[in-house]
Amino acid sequence: MYVRQDHRFTDVDAQYALIEDHALGAWVIHSEDGLVANHVPFLLERSRGPHGTLVGHVARANPVWRALDTATASLVMFQGPQSYITPSWYPGKAEHGKVVPTWDYAVVHAHGVARAIEDPAWLMDMLERLTNANEAAQPAPWRVKDAPADYIDKLLRAIVGIEIPIARLEGKLKASQDEAVRDRLGTVEGLRGLLRPKAAMADLVLTALEGERKGQP
Repeated sequence: MYVRQDHRFTDVDAQYALIEDHALGAWVIHSEDGLVANHVPFLLERSRGPHGTLVGHVARANPVWRALDTATASLVMFQGPQSYITPSWYPGKAEHGKVVPTWDYAVVHAHGVARAIEDPAWLMDMLERLTNANEAAQPAPWRVKDAPADYIDKLLRAIVGIEIPIARLEGKLKASQDEAVRDRLGTVEGLRGLLRPKAAMADLVLTALEGERKGQP
C-alpha cells in the first residue's frame, strides 16, 4: 500500500482498535484461479503472536479454505471511517479558490498466512468469543448456548475456521494533513454536520491535527 510520510498510521493500539471497531475484513488470497476475495468478520486476538492473530470462519461450501497452504499469503483489509471531503467546507475556497475535493479515510492491512481449522471444539470456542464480542453492547446479549445444542452442532458442521497469525500490519490515515489548518477545521465542522458515520471521520481529522500540534516544538 502506498503511504505518504504524513499519512503514516503506525500506532499499534490504534490499529488494533480500528480492526476491532470495523471487524468485517476484506480477505484476499491468490489461488490457482487468480485473486479470491471474501468478506469475513474477524476476531482479533491481540496477545497471540508478535502482531496478534485473526480468527473467523467461512461456509464449508466456500472453496477458499481448500486453497490454503503454507505458501498462500493472505491480506485482510479493514476499512475504518471514510468520507468525501468537499472544498465548500474550506475557508480557502472564498479566499483564494485554490482548493479541490479529496477523500479522507483510515485503513489497516493485516498480512499473514491463513490456515483452515475443522476441529469442533476450536470452532465452538471461536464462535462463542466472536459472538460475545459483538453482543457486548446489547441490553440482553445473546449467547451461543441460548440456541438448541443440536441446532448449533448442525451449523458447526457447515463452517470451517480460519486463523491468520499476523506477520505484518500496515496502516494509513489520510485525514486532510496536507490542507491548511483553517481548512482542516472547516472539514471537521462540515463532517460533524452530517450523519454520525461521517462524524467519526471528523474525529480522525481533528485527532491527526491535534497530534501534529503536540509534536511541534
